[in-house]
Amino acid sequence: MMTEFDVQPQPGSPEDYVPLPELELVELQAMLDWLSTYGADAQGGVTRLLYDNAWSEAQHALAKQMADKGLVPTFDQSGNLYGTLNSEGSASFDEDRKAPYPIVTGSHIDSVVHGGKYDGAYGIVAGILALEYLHKHFGRPKRTLKVVSLCEEEGSRFPFAYWGSRSITGVTTLEEVQHLLDQQGVSFSQAILEAGFGPDRGLEPAAQTYGAFIELHIEQGQVLERHSRSIGIVSDIVGQRRYNITVIGEANHAGTTPMLWRKDALAGAADMIVAIRRIALQTGEPFVATVGRIVAEPGVGNVVAAKATFSLDIRHVRQEILDRCWQDMLQAFRRIAAEDQLRFKWEEHLSVTPTPMNEKIQQDIQEICEREQISYLHMPSGAGHDSQIFQSACPTAMIFVPSQQGISHNPREFTTETDLMNGLRVLVRLLYKYGYED
Repeated sequence: MMTEFDVQPQPGSPEDYVPLPELELVELQAMLDWLSTYGADAQGGVTRLLYDNAWSEAQHALAKQMADKGLVPTFDQSGNLYGTLNSEGSASFDEDRKAPYPIVTGSHIDSVVHGGKYDGAYGIVAGILALEYLHKHFGRPKRTLKVVSLCEEEGSRFPFAYWGSRSITGVTTLEEVQHLLDQQGVSFSQAILEAGFGPDRGLEPAAQTYGAFIELHIEQGQVLERHSRSIGIVSDIVGQRRYNITVIGEANHAGTTPMLWRKDALAGAADMIVAIRRIALQTGEPFVATVGRIVAEPGVGNVVAAKATFSLDIRHVRQEILDRCWQDMLQAFRRIAAEDQLRFKWEEHLSVTPTPMNEKIQQDIQEICEREQISYLHMPSGAGHDSQIFQSACPTAMIFVPSQQGISHNPREFTTETDLMNGLRVLVRLLYKYGYED
């Protein structure tokens, strides 16, 4: 699905392609290193959870950086931070340009526990530096440009993800999540108030309207590295479904219960997991299925398991494939349960629809890569991102840069400075096109 779009860059510099001054080479990595000090942990990683002290310190430090670089920093009620490069008579991304909606770039400031320094942070830092560069060399844009440091995406503190983008698009309100508790029993409503946000704080509402959203992000996988490409142009963000499957049998003595008489829940679960893998392999890429957790009860070495519960995560870029594979898996579960005299039940706790990215912006990114002679690859994203939330509200695109060995959500997360700079170059070009050209 990816290789058929694998295009080598073609040199070319038409007269109407304005050469841009050289980008600064040093500040991008230095700024990422600086930002990673907020939430630096003993394991060598970064832990910045929504509304905790490290998160608050990072957001306010970024607000100062934005101001120092000529942007206007503002917070909204959810704690999303904007750096705005204002224009006079701004227009929208849409061709009719009737509404003065800004072009926005950025990503999320929060991290997983013991995460890396690039996930989310790269898109924010690159966005700030891109707007500073454009302002320095070209002055105020024709259309307002903004960078956003989204308050949350990971779901690492509360059992809910994409709060930043969901609050901006109006998909979710504070009333819907204020009752959620973190592992220490702190409520969402208490945490947001303690961090200085929420209603009645004199801040602008979280709900905003964008002309377009562009997210620059590390890939968090090995595809670009294995294909020796510098830029990933994201075609789709996969849909996801997550389940808990519980298999119910009968506990019995390990020594006195013949194999054929057993109602072994753990053995049944194992057969189901094998069936999941078989279906995934038969379906082929980019479908993936993962069982990452299994728990047996009573969990005693000399007792046949009475119950086994396992997780299931399935992903694909097409809804019909997700639907079909899930039905195939359910059919396999029913057959296995009947053969082994077992019962099973399932609970779905996440369902995200596959999201195609905006084709026009994808084409613009491709043309920039070809003009700049940067290698690229059209590819789906196997991970979820804020962009899939924004796409329902405005034209949205994602730009990937390689992750060394595909490692992410880990202190060893790393992207070379060359790749980081290539991503910044493409972002600058794209923002120049939408912000400064007629």
